[in-house]
Amino acid sequence: MRSWLLGEAGDTDYGKLLRLGLLLHLLMGTRVKGDAVEIIVLGTNWSISNQNGSFTLPANQTLPSGIYSAFHRTLAVPNVLDAYNDVDLRWMAYDNWTYTNKFKFDVDHYKRVRCFNLTFHGVDTVAEIRLNRQLLGRTDNMFVRYSYDVSKLLERDNVLEVEIKSPVWAALAKARALDAANRSVPPACPPERYHGECHVNMLRKMQASFAWDWGPAVPSMGLWKSVQLEMYEVALLRDVDVDISRNETHWNMHISCFMDTKGKENFYAQLVFYAVELLNQTVVIDTYISKPISYLAPVIVFDQAVPIEEVVAWWPNGYGDQKLYPLHFTLNAWLDPSGPEVRAKTMSQKSLRVGFRTLELIERSAPDGRGNTFLFRVNGLEIFMKGSNYIPSHILPEQQSPERIAYLLESAKEAHMNMIRVWGGGVYESDYFYDMADSLGILIWQDMMFACAMYPTTPEFLASVSEEVRQNAKRLSHHASIAIFAGNNENEAALVQNWYHTYHDIDRFKAEYRELYLGTVIHELKIVSHNSRPEPLVSSPSNGKASERDNYISENPQDNHNGDVHFYDYFKDAWDPNIYPRPRFASEYGIQSLPGSYAWERTKGSDNDLAQVMGHRQHHPLAMVPITTQLHQHLPLPLPEDKDYDEALIYFSQISHAMATKVETELYRTLRDTEHNTMGALYWQLNDVWVAPSWSGIDFFGNWKLLHYWARDFLAPVAIVALYDKPTKSLNISLVCDEPTIDTKNLNVVAHIHLWSQLMPRNSSTWAVTLRPNGVQYDKIIPIKDLLQGDFNEHNAYLEFQLRRGETQLSRTYFFPTNIASAVGIKDPELEFEFTSKICVDTPNGKRNSLSIAITVKYPAVFVYLELQLPYRYRLSENGYMQTTPIHVVHVIIETNTCIRIWRKSNFNIWTVNQFMH
Repeated sequence: MRSWLLGEAGDTDYGKLLRLGLLLHLLMGTRVKGDAVEIIVLGTNWSISNQNGSFTLPANQTLPSGIYSAFHRTLAVPNVLDAYNDVDLRWMAYDNWTYTNKFKFDVDHYKRVRCFNLTFHGVDTVAEIRLNRQLLGRTDNMFVRYSYDVSKLLERDNVLEVEIKSPVWAALAKARALDAANRSVPPACPPERYHGECHVNMLRKMQASFAWDWGPAVPSMGLWKSVQLEMYEVALLRDVDVDISRNETHWNMHISCFMDTKGKENFYAQLVFYAVELLNQTVVIDTYISKPISYLAPVIVFDQAVPIEEVVAWWPNGYGDQKLYPLHFTLNAWLDPSGPEVRAKTMSQKSLRVGFRTLELIERSAPDGRGNTFLFRVNGLEIFMKGSNYIPSHILPEQQSPERIAYLLESAKEAHMNMIRVWGGGVYESDYFYDMADSLGILIWQDMMFACAMYPTTPEFLASVSEEVRQNAKRLSHHASIAIFAGNNENEAALVQNWYHTYHDIDRFKAEYRELYLGTVIHELKIVSHNSRPEPLVSSPSNGKASERDNYISENPQDNHNGDVHFYDYFKDAWDPNIYPRPRFASEYGIQSLPGSYAWERTKGSDNDLAQVMGHRQHHPLAMVPITTQLHQHLPLPLPEDKDYDEALIYFSQISHAMATKVETELYRTLRDTEHNTMGALYWQLNDVWVAPSWSGIDFFGNWKLLHYWARDFLAPVAIVALYDKPTKSLNISLVCDEPTIDTKNLNVVAHIHLWSQLMPRNSSTWAVTLRPNGVQYDKIIPIKDLLQGDFNEHNAYLEFQLRRGETQLSRTYFFPTNIASAVGIKDPELEFEFTSKICVDTPNGKRNSLSIAITVKYPAVFVYLELQLPYRYRLSENGYMQTTPIHVVHVIIETNTCIRIWRKSNFNIWTVNQFMH
């Protein structure tokens, strides 16, 4: 390594510009000369046709593309996500489709170029690729980048064909081959209610594309990422991993620059690295000017230290800034020992941003003396991880757009989430996704893409998985947001708990499990494994490091005393905190709800019955029973034959969903400083892929369900929690504080007693409290009988608790001592509303209409729920709230293409529980 000092320029804007100018001048003078690698993007002029040519699109299609999207865009077929089209358009997945691109190439202009790579960054999924009628290769993994040497095949006029096989028939063929070898892997097919397709585990494809309990079967096919013709001398810079660690005086960047080369000759290289915000010197790695790099392991590794005082640390959301530093790498690579030829395309570049932080997974002996902790420590601070699970932003991979991703991640940040889990049945997300997570401070628990199944372990399958893991690990690992990798979703639990009837051949399935995850996935992740990073988990849930003694197949992967757990129970009272486990870390939990009424109107089709469409899309094997079981325990759900049943089912499901998730999350948050030492709560799930019953907090159109509105409160950095302890008939009052430092002066709790029949609190009491920074203050235990006396009882009254600083409310929660359906005193609130202000402003994406809605009542209104009846994305200041004052103002922002000048009351529906209390 050799470096040159650029001189001190200070930290002013002028100084930074001067330093950059000097840097560029020096680079031009010191680095090996060479022209830039050239890339031609084949992103336009594609045509698509089915196998017999009866269904075609002309050569004006663009990438990314998939057959459902492309044919719907031209109105040749309806939207696959509307009505019953998930089934009605299934014929498309049973056909084979060919993408064709005819392009010209200036052979003479590029005659001195040595290497021509045709690179496919994402083919979905089983395909045969031909250039000028010559077979380039076959693909079988949508998560893998495929590159082909086309140096001898390019002509002036070229025809590129990608023939994509039906994934349904391809999966069936692979399954039959395994059956014939007596090596079948279950499950063969999803439950009948899914209306899905079979054998998705045969394919390295988004596992949810053949249906899931929350999503449709839309077996996608297409070119879901870019296709590029890369022209270079011998190698190009593909990925850079930056592993960051810290000692007492310096941060260290352990940098690995991974190159792609199609040749089978060793080559020479020079790497130039600069970071204008971090270093006053450029770094030139010239070791390989005279010492060749092996084409078998084309990587350059070096370390760069930065003094601690020069760096602003990166923190998760809620704990500090998300400072990111740009790094830039320039590679020159050539074959001749004497140096590159004049005008040779030797230079490729890579730019990225890194955050400086330490992150550890702490698995030490637990406070209760049973098992180990499971907690994340960032920059030396133990942090409670709070958030949710992320499924693909769209069921069609080509429609997983930056706009959708940004909206979902920004919504997560607004709800105070600091971690989301990228679930293993989806996709490795785009670079944009992880860049956004870096900038928003959202840590990522990254599953590898295996979920709820056993998988083949044929040599071909394992080789494909190896390449998949290597490529994606190298692409993702430098991100500050990447907290940990996990090998799969629920497959260890599925195996040992016999979900798919594996006991009959358990030894084989255990051996194959270890071969796939230990011998392949975890083995390949070692390429980015360093002491400064947590060891990957083999599965989720698992017992963490305690699984090692069982060779990573534990008798009970859901042990509350080790690792992480997934918890679901649809029949006990989900509003009761006593039903939930006391785990170290809850990485999945939740119940279902239905999207809002207008979302169904936008989707179901004008001629279709709402109840039947909801039934078709309810994929839970028990249908609506888990939802209605919860509703009957708390809310006045009408009879199915009543005319208001469907709207009550929708509205009440969201109340129950929000309340159950609130109670469970609050419980986990309050357990952090107990013997259980619970340090994470990631509920299932953040988002949706269509309009259907699901566990999501945000619907397919981006509108928040009640859960997400409530999450903004129950995940807040400072929160008051009142949990009912059924055995003692008492309330446990806890004060949760995630902030590492906080002013504890002038804090108090106000307890209000409300009557269901009257506005305003009827009685109040106040007491002084304190907060525990980055911890939980267990304030007091209050018997219900001490709160509800005299005129107040469990049937006619409910409780409100506010945490205040002086007169300023910091947090609020409610406790309802009886089920609301049997509460005494609830009556028609005589609700009215009017618009008190209307504003429309320009935004980069259109118009933002802002409204204020004044809602008046004469009696308490229970869980006031507002819903826009127009096809726009909107955001309310609150929703599902208790109105106990005569007037309350709700603010709403609606995103539109044009300003809406006239607002009518019919544009909104407002529901309360009161209206169903017949």
